[in-house]
Amino acid sequence: MFIVDAHLDLAYSALRYGRDLTQDVETVRQSESRQRRHPNGVITTTIPDLLEGKIGLVFGTLFVMPESGNRSEPDNLRLVYSDRDGAYRAAGKELDYYHRLADEVERVRIVDDLDGLEEVVASHKDGETPLLGIVPLMEGADPIRAPEEVEEWYERGVRIVGPAWDDTQYAAGAWRGRGGFTHEGRELMEIMADLGMILDITHLSEEASLEALERYEGAIVATHANARALVPGARQLDDNQLRRLAERDGVVGIVLYNRFLKKGYTPSDPKESVTVDDVVAHIDHVCQLLGDANHVGIGSDLDGGFGYEDIPAEIDTAADLAKIAPALRERGYDEEAVANVMGENWLRRLRTAFSED
Repeated sequence: MFIVDAHLDLAYSALRYGRDLTQDVETVRQSESRQRRHPNGVITTTIPDLLEGKIGLVFGTLFVMPESGNRSEPDNLRLVYSDRDGAYRAAGKELDYYHRLADEVERVRIVDDLDGLEEVVASHKDGETPLLGIVPLMEGADPIRAPEEVEEWYERGVRIVGPAWDDTQYAAGAWRGRGGFTHEGRELMEIMADLGMILDITHLSEEASLEALERYEGAIVATHANARALVPGARQLDDNQLRRLAERDGVVGIVLYNRFLKKGYTPSDPKESVTVDDVVAHIDHVCQLLGDANHVGIGSDLDGGFGYEDIPAEIDTAADLAKIAPALRERGYDEEAVANVMGENWLRRLRTAFSED
């Protein structure tokens, strides 16, 4: 079973918080244990733990924080930007980080084409040494200072772009929920499609997401979003968005954040109040809505502003993502459907996009 996690803020965790992701999680936890509460939560994800869990592929984000969103840690200005140039520089540091990982860690690869993808997949066959592939994903497109500059990021390996996190120069974000794409955003979509890039509708306002689903001519996904039918809120996708995404052969990745998994969950609730069964409930909702298991996967967002305290009871580190598979089997999913959810759906979407590139 090949496992794909479509959303991990690895570079953000490493560069904003000084974490050494080449060490195992337990070692990093020990080094941070003197802090009363780490601002990003108790760490769950490092390279050794991903390899231990036989995770074959992750989408590694370039996420930089707009100055307006840095209220909880105003003294930490790492990867924070106030203008386009600042966003460009900060995201460039994160992309450089991924390339260094691939240079320095023998089993890590940057995946930006079909040959690289198949090399990683083949390494997970019996008798081979499993590799970890990282597909660079830009979360929030402000680092692209002008639409035509996306080509530079493409040349450096970025293959997926989410136009918004909060509002950006290109599109409205879900947090505020006002408006769609700007003129620059429509130009960005045109150039991205010409380059064969994948567009991520996660974090877009509902209006912007529907515009992208209608207008964008390339591959389209939602790397990390849950079902609004189970947990209300603009940050989730409603049934109409999920249907429209499936019509475009898109895939949605389910987030392992308890607040997005269980209605009414608050940070004061015990970790044990949310389980892997709640993850499966979101997966099952998508499958029942669409009539198959071909358009949903994992987009955990582990260490994406929350840590061990706010993820399902059975999950200690990223190595535990495989625990979703037996929970799916218990729900009645056959082996093909389980394999699709755990990674094959993301592989299909990437293979198609890379083949058309």
